[in-house]
Amino acid sequence: MSNPSSRKLNNGLNHTPRKRFGQNFLHDQGIIQRIIDEVSPQPGQHLLEIGPGQGALTSLLAAVGTRLDCVELDRDLAAFLIARHENDAHVTIHQQDILKFPIESLDPAPHSLRVIGNLPYNISTPVLFHLLQHHELIDDMVFMLQLEVVQRMAAGVGDKNYGRLGLMLQYFCEIEHLFNVPSTAFTPQPKVSSAIVRLRPYRKLPIAAKDVSILQNVIRTAFNQRRKTLRNSLKTLVSDEVFATMSINTSQRPENLSLADYVAISDAISSQA
Repeated sequence: MSNPSSRKLNNGLNHTPRKRFGQNFLHDQGIIQRIIDEVSPQPGQHLLEIGPGQGALTSLLAAVGTRLDCVELDRDLAAFLIARHENDAHVTIHQQDILKFPIESLDPAPHSLRVIGNLPYNISTPVLFHLLQHHELIDDMVFMLQLEVVQRMAAGVGDKNYGRLGLMLQYFCEIEHLFNVPSTAFTPQPKVSSAIVRLRPYRKLPIAAKDVSILQNVIRTAFNQRRKTLRNSLKTLVSDEVFATMSINTSQRPENLSLADYVAISDAISSQA
Protein backbone atom coordinates (compact mmCIF):
# COMPACT_ATOMS: atom_id res chain seq x y z
CA MET A 1 0.00 0.00 0.00
CA SER A 2 1.39 3.42 -0.91
CA ASN A 3 2.26 5.92 1.81
CA PRO A 4 2.31 9.50 0.53
CA SER A 5 4.12 11.96 2.74
CA SER A 6 1.20 14.11 3.85
CA ARG A 7 -0.69 14.77 7.05
CA LYS A 8 -3.54 12.37 7.88
CA LEU A 9 -7.03 13.74 8.30
CA ASN A 10 -8.84 12.79 11.48
CA ASN A 11 -12.11 13.01 9.62
CA GLY A 12 -12.43 13.10 5.86
CA LEU A 13 -15.60 15.20 6.16
CA ASN A 14 -13.52 18.10 7.52
CA HIS A 15 -11.68 18.37 4.24
CA THR A 16 -12.14 21.65 2.37
CA PRO A 17 -12.89 20.96 -1.33
CA ARG A 18 -10.13 22.24 -3.56
CA LYS A 19 -11.29 24.12 -6.65
CA ARG A 20 -8.08 23.37 -8.56
CA PHE A 21 -8.91 19.66 -8.35
CA GLY A 22 -12.55 20.20 -9.29
CA GLN A 23 -13.71 18.57 -6.05
CA ASN A 24 -17.44 18.07 -5.51
CA PHE A 25 -18.19 15.33 -2.98
CA LEU A 26 -21.18 13.04 -3.39
CA HIS A 27 -23.21 12.76 -0.16
CA ASP A 28 -26.70 11.60 -1.24
CA GLN A 29 -26.97 8.06 0.15
CA GLY A 30 -29.74 7.13 -2.27
CA ILE A 31 -27.60 8.07 -5.28
CA ILE A 32 -24.55 6.34 -3.76
CA GLN A 33 -26.49 3.10 -3.34
CA ARG A 34 -27.93 3.36 -6.83
CA ILE A 35 -24.41 3.63 -8.27
CA ILE A 36 -23.28 0.62 -6.24
CA ASP A 37 -26.29 -1.32 -7.53
CA GLU A 38 -25.37 -0.44 -11.12
CA VAL A 39 -21.75 -1.50 -10.59
CA SER A 40 -22.80 -4.61 -8.66
CA PRO A 41 -19.25 -5.49 -7.52
CA GLN A 42 -18.60 -9.18 -6.91
CA PRO A 43 -15.92 -11.00 -4.88
CA GLY A 44 -12.91 -11.87 -7.01
CA GLN A 45 -13.28 -8.90 -9.35
CA HIS A 46 -10.62 -6.21 -9.82
CA LEU A 47 -11.87 -2.63 -9.48
CA LEU A 48 -10.11 0.66 -10.14
CA GLU A 49 -11.72 3.70 -8.52
CA ILE A 50 -10.67 7.09 -9.89
CA GLY A 51 -10.94 10.08 -7.56
CA PRO A 52 -12.41 8.34 -4.49
CA GLY A 53 -12.38 11.63 -2.57
CA GLN A 54 -13.81 11.12 0.89
CA GLY A 55 -14.62 7.48 0.15
CA ALA A 56 -18.39 7.66 -0.36
CA LEU A 57 -18.19 4.67 -2.72
CA THR A 58 -14.85 3.23 -1.58
CA SER A 59 -16.02 1.69 1.68
CA LEU A 60 -18.99 0.01 0.01
CA LEU A 61 -16.78 -1.36 -2.78
CA ALA A 62 -14.17 -2.55 -0.27
CA ALA A 63 -16.81 -4.30 1.85
CA VAL A 64 -17.51 -6.73 -0.99
CA GLY A 65 -13.96 -8.07 -0.83
CA THR A 66 -12.98 -7.17 -4.38
CA ARG A 67 -9.40 -6.23 -5.22
CA LEU A 68 -9.69 -2.46 -5.14
CA ASP A 69 -7.11 0.04 -6.39
CA CYS A 70 -7.91 3.73 -5.82
CA VAL A 71 -6.12 6.60 -7.55
CA GLU A 72 -6.45 9.91 -5.67
CA LEU A 73 -4.46 13.04 -6.51
CA ASP A 74 -5.19 14.97 -3.29
CA ARG A 75 -2.53 14.08 -0.71
CA ASP A 76 -4.72 14.74 2.32
CA LEU A 77 -7.57 12.61 1.01
CA ALA A 78 -5.18 9.84 -0.03
CA ALA A 79 -3.70 9.82 3.48
CA PHE A 80 -7.20 9.73 4.99
CA LEU A 81 -8.18 6.75 2.80
CA ILE A 82 -4.95 4.91 3.60
CA ALA A 83 -5.68 5.28 7.31
CA ARG A 84 -9.30 4.20 6.89
CA HIS A 85 -8.37 1.06 4.92
CA GLU A 86 -5.07 0.17 6.59
CA ASN A 87 -6.52 -3.19 7.67
CA ASP A 88 -8.00 -4.01 4.26
CA ALA A 89 -5.25 -5.99 2.52
CA HIS A 90 -7.23 -6.04 -0.73
CA VAL A 91 -7.41 -2.20 -0.92
CA THR A 92 -4.53 -0.09 -2.27
CA ILE A 93 -4.52 3.69 -2.38
CA HIS A 94 -2.29 5.33 -5.01
CA GLN A 95 -1.60 9.03 -4.46
CA GLN A 96 -1.14 9.89 -8.13
CA ASP A 97 -2.57 11.77 -11.09
CA ILE A 98 -4.77 9.38 -13.08
CA LEU A 99 -3.58 11.02 -16.32
CA LYS A 100 -0.05 9.86 -15.48
CA PHE A 101 -1.00 6.59 -13.80
CA PRO A 102 0.15 3.46 -15.68
CA ILE A 103 -2.99 1.32 -15.83
CA GLU A 104 -0.96 -1.69 -16.97
CA SER A 105 1.01 -1.60 -13.68
CA LEU A 106 -2.08 -3.05 -11.96
CA ASP A 107 -1.39 -6.20 -13.99
CA PRO A 108 -5.02 -6.86 -14.95
CA ALA A 109 -5.90 -9.80 -17.17
CA PRO A 110 -7.45 -8.87 -20.54
CA HIS A 111 -11.00 -7.52 -20.16
CA SER A 112 -10.87 -7.93 -16.37
CA LEU A 113 -10.53 -4.43 -14.92
CA ARG A 114 -13.69 -2.64 -13.84
CA VAL A 115 -13.35 1.14 -13.54
CA ILE A 116 -15.55 3.44 -11.48
CA GLY A 117 -15.27 7.10 -10.59
CA ASN A 118 -16.64 10.58 -10.11
CA LEU A 119 -14.46 12.30 -12.70
CA PRO A 120 -13.60 15.99 -12.20
CA TYR A 121 -15.40 17.96 -14.89
CA ASN A 122 -12.24 19.80 -15.92
CA ILE A 123 -10.34 16.63 -16.87
CA SER A 124 -13.10 14.16 -17.75
CA THR A 125 -12.40 14.04 -21.50
CA PRO A 126 -8.60 13.57 -21.12
CA VAL A 127 -9.24 10.80 -18.57
CA LEU A 128 -11.61 8.99 -20.93
CA PHE A 129 -9.08 9.09 -23.78
CA HIS A 130 -6.31 7.96 -21.39
CA LEU A 131 -8.38 4.92 -20.42
CA LEU A 132 -9.18 4.13 -24.05
CA GLN A 133 -5.47 3.51 -24.58
CA HIS A 134 -5.96 0.47 -22.33
CA HIS A 135 -9.40 -0.62 -23.56
CA GLU A 136 -8.25 -4.21 -24.06
CA LEU A 137 -7.68 -4.53 -20.27
CA ILE A 138 -11.08 -3.11 -19.24
CA ASP A 139 -14.35 -4.98 -18.80
CA ASP A 140 -16.54 -1.96 -18.09
CA MET A 141 -16.49 1.60 -16.73
CA VAL A 142 -19.14 3.39 -14.69
CA PHE A 143 -18.63 7.14 -14.27
CA MET A 144 -20.26 10.19 -12.80
CA LEU A 145 -19.81 12.95 -15.37
CA GLN A 146 -21.26 16.30 -16.34
CA LEU A 147 -24.63 15.64 -18.01
CA GLU A 148 -23.54 17.55 -21.10
CA VAL A 149 -20.50 15.27 -21.48
CA VAL A 150 -22.65 12.13 -21.20
CA GLN A 151 -25.01 13.52 -23.83
CA ARG A 152 -22.04 14.08 -26.15
CA MET A 153 -20.77 10.56 -25.47
CA ALA A 154 -24.08 8.92 -26.37
CA ALA A 155 -25.15 11.24 -29.23
CA GLY A 156 -26.03 9.79 -32.61
CA VAL A 157 -25.87 11.08 -36.18
CA GLY A 158 -27.57 14.45 -36.61
CA ASP A 159 -27.71 15.20 -32.88
CA LYS A 160 -26.38 18.65 -31.91
CA ASN A 161 -24.14 16.92 -29.33
CA TYR A 162 -22.66 14.52 -31.90
CA GLY A 163 -18.93 15.00 -32.34
CA ARG A 164 -15.38 13.78 -31.79
CA LEU A 165 -15.86 12.58 -28.21
CA GLY A 166 -18.91 10.45 -28.97
CA LEU A 167 -17.51 9.02 -32.21
CA MET A 168 -14.21 7.88 -30.69
CA LEU A 169 -15.83 6.47 -27.56
CA GLN A 170 -18.47 4.66 -29.65
CA TYR A 171 -15.69 3.23 -31.83
CA PHE A 172 -14.26 1.44 -28.80
CA CYS A 173 -17.25 1.04 -26.49
CA GLU A 174 -20.95 0.42 -26.08
CA ILE A 175 -22.33 3.43 -24.18
CA GLU A 176 -25.34 3.50 -21.86
CA HIS A 177 -26.66 6.67 -20.21
CA LEU A 178 -27.95 5.20 -16.92
CA PHE A 179 -29.49 8.07 -14.93
CA ASN A 180 -29.12 11.74 -14.03
CA VAL A 181 -27.92 13.16 -10.71
CA PRO A 182 -29.09 16.52 -9.32
CA SER A 183 -26.54 19.08 -8.12
CA THR A 184 -28.05 18.83 -4.62
CA ALA A 185 -26.42 15.40 -4.27
CA PHE A 186 -22.99 17.08 -3.92
CA THR A 187 -21.07 19.27 -1.50
CA PRO A 188 -20.36 21.90 -2.67
CA GLN A 189 -23.15 21.96 -5.22
CA PRO A 190 -21.79 22.20 -8.78
CA LYS A 191 -23.37 24.66 -11.20
CA VAL A 192 -24.02 21.88 -13.71
CA SER A 193 -26.10 18.70 -13.74
CA SER A 194 -24.47 15.28 -13.63
CA ALA A 195 -25.21 11.81 -14.95
CA ILE A 196 -24.08 8.22 -14.56
CA VAL A 197 -22.86 6.45 -17.68
CA ARG A 198 -21.61 2.93 -18.39
CA LEU A 199 -19.04 2.12 -21.07
CA ARG A 200 -18.35 -1.47 -22.15
CA PRO A 201 -15.27 -1.83 -24.38
CA TYR A 202 -15.96 -4.17 -27.28
CA ARG A 203 -14.17 -7.52 -27.23
CA LYS A 204 -14.25 -7.34 -31.01
CA LEU A 205 -14.71 -3.97 -32.70
CA PRO A 206 -17.94 -3.94 -34.79
CA ILE A 207 -16.28 -1.46 -37.18
CA ALA A 208 -12.48 -1.56 -37.38
CA ALA A 209 -10.34 1.07 -39.08
CA LYS A 210 -7.09 0.16 -40.79
CA ASP A 211 -5.30 2.87 -38.81
CA VAL A 212 -6.98 4.33 -35.70
CA SER A 213 -4.63 7.31 -35.61
CA ILE A 214 -5.77 8.32 -39.11
CA LEU A 215 -9.40 7.87 -38.07
CA GLN A 216 -8.82 10.13 -35.05
CA ASN A 217 -7.23 12.76 -37.25
CA VAL A 218 -10.07 12.65 -39.78
CA ILE A 219 -12.71 13.07 -37.07
CA ARG A 220 -10.76 15.80 -35.27
CA THR A 221 -10.22 17.75 -38.49
CA ALA A 222 -13.84 17.42 -39.60
CA PHE A 223 -15.30 18.65 -36.32
CA ASN A 224 -12.80 21.46 -35.91
CA GLN A 225 -14.73 23.04 -38.78
CA ARG A 226 -18.12 21.45 -38.23
CA ARG A 227 -20.06 24.24 -39.98
CA LYS A 228 -18.28 23.58 -43.25
CA THR A 229 -19.22 20.85 -45.71
CA LEU A 230 -17.24 17.64 -45.49
CA ARG A 231 -15.40 18.41 -48.75
CA ASN A 232 -14.17 21.74 -47.35
CA SER A 233 -13.43 20.64 -43.79
CA LEU A 234 -11.35 17.66 -44.97
CA LYS A 235 -9.76 19.20 -48.07
CA THR A 236 -6.30 19.10 -46.45
CA LEU A 237 -6.63 15.34 -45.87
CA VAL A 238 -8.77 13.97 -48.70
CA SER A 239 -8.52 14.81 -52.40
CA ASP A 240 -11.49 14.99 -54.73
CA GLU A 241 -10.12 11.89 -56.45
CA VAL A 242 -10.26 9.91 -53.22
CA PHE A 243 -13.73 11.18 -52.39
CA ALA A 244 -14.83 10.10 -55.87
CA THR A 245 -14.05 6.47 -54.97
CA MET A 246 -16.57 6.53 -52.09
CA SER A 247 -20.34 6.72 -52.00
CA ILE A 248 -20.35 9.59 -49.50
CA ASN A 249 -22.15 12.89 -50.10
CA THR A 250 -19.36 15.43 -49.51
CA SER A 251 -21.82 18.35 -49.35
CA GLN A 252 -22.98 17.11 -45.94
CA ARG A 253 -21.75 18.57 -42.69
CA PRO A 254 -19.62 16.45 -40.31
CA GLU A 255 -22.50 15.71 -37.89
CA ASN A 256 -24.42 13.96 -40.68
CA LEU A 257 -21.86 11.19 -41.21
CA SER A 258 -21.90 7.90 -39.32
CA LEU A 259 -18.94 6.22 -37.66
CA ALA A 260 -18.87 3.77 -40.58
CA ASP A 261 -18.56 6.73 -42.97
CA TYR A 262 -15.58 8.13 -41.07
CA VAL A 263 -13.92 4.71 -41.01
CA ALA A 264 -14.41 4.45 -44.77
CA ILE A 265 -12.76 7.85 -45.27
CA SER A 266 -9.82 7.00 -43.01
CA ASP A 267 -9.36 3.63 -44.73
CA ALA A 268 -9.30 5.36 -48.10
CA ILE A 269 -6.56 7.66 -46.84
CA SER A 270 -4.67 4.65 -45.44
CA SER A 271 -4.85 2.93 -48.82
CA GLN A 272 -3.36 6.01 -50.50
CA ALA A 273 -0.43 6.20 -48.08
